[in-house]
Amino acid sequence: MKSIEDLSDLNQKKILLRLDLNVPLKDGKIEDTTRIDKVLPTIKYLLKNNAKILILSHVGRPKGKVVNGLSLKPICNFIKQKINININLITKNLKKINSKDLFIKDEKIIMFENIRFHKEEEENNNDFAKHISNLGDMFVNDAFSCSHRNHSSICQIPKFIPSYSGLQLNSELHALKKLTSNIQKPITCIIGGSKISTKINIIKNLIPKFDNIIIVGGMGNNIIKYKGFEIGKSIIEKNCSELVGEIFNLSKKKNCKIYFPEDVLVGKNLNDSSKIKLLKDVSLNEMILDIGPNTIKTIKNTINASKTILWNGPAGYFENSNFSKGSYEIGKEIAKKTKEQKIYSVVGGGDTIKLINQINLFNNYNFVSTAGGAFLEYLEGKNLPGIKALN
Repeated sequence: MKSIEDLSDLNQKKILLRLDLNVPLKDGKIEDTTRIDKVLPTIKYLLKNNAKILILSHVGRPKGKVVNGLSLKPICNFIKQKINININLITKNLKKINSKDLFIKDEKIIMFENIRFHKEEEENNNDFAKHISNLGDMFVNDAFSCSHRNHSSICQIPKFIPSYSGLQLNSELHALKKLTSNIQKPITCIIGGSKISTKINIIKNLIPKFDNIIIVGGMGNNIIKYKGFEIGKSIIEKNCSELVGEIFNLSKKKNCKIYFPEDVLVGKNLNDSSKIKLLKDVSLNEMILDIGPNTIKTIKNTINASKTILWNGPAGYFENSNFSKGSYEIGKEIAKKTKEQKIYSVVGGGDTIKLINQINLFNNYNFVSTAGGAFLEYLEGKNLPGIKALN
């Protein structure tokens, strides 16, 4: 796979740049700019090298129809302000655009309207990609978070013009390789979320490589139940005891230690105050909503004994401050050890990013992934179509 950094001459080259600008919008305003901020270095790099940029991206799931509320206009305006360069948002049907329509005012950047307004994008249409490829000299994929999708602008364009990876995509792969191939041990995974079935393949793929897997959040309830403890009204995924058994059997064979909560914080409902309880003391009318102080201490000790940390998923219902301590303490301890250069840390997952933004620690880790599904599928050991296309 070649990177844009391998290119010696970008002068006046027209670069089709695939980005993931799928940020949350409310009433036409951007609620979280993280994904945009992450790709600005690639845009600035191309501008510095005097390239002409044609941005392809999407927002939401318009399913091949024009949806005004999913326009890229507010994102276009935000990027204009960030880089202080005018960007022409082209709303004309992409299938009717040809190269003579572009850069007519000596513009440096053009952004095409939401590519998912065209049904051909999600159909992975070859002819659609061929038409788009005729608009540029080169293609750059800097949308790692979309690279698990078999979509036209991700997988088909590289068939027709020279194609390269962008700076953000390179950063994602570098961080993930630190977790899966170029590992500095001991290595620990702290994983949360509500459904163990969605992350079972990740856990099974990581067990042979990792020294410790710490399971918290709603997933932790499945482990607690499997071990024979009462979980009351706590969130739990049904019919998962066989999956949990697989985790413990595989971990025993591969000498990977599985940790789960040893004490918890409970409440009668999501808005309740918290009480510390040992697992044996949880009652039928209570919900497990966070990890307890003994568990926090165990997790901190494990972090301190590690060289590499992957964190994906909060430890509890952090939206209520009474149940946020476990997640906050994990976040702060990983950040502290990262700052001391004692660990290499990778953080991922939408809720985890929301959490670290709340406590102003976003920039305190070696790498924060915004990739979502692609991040998780890579950890499962799957080949991502977008990466395969670049190779």
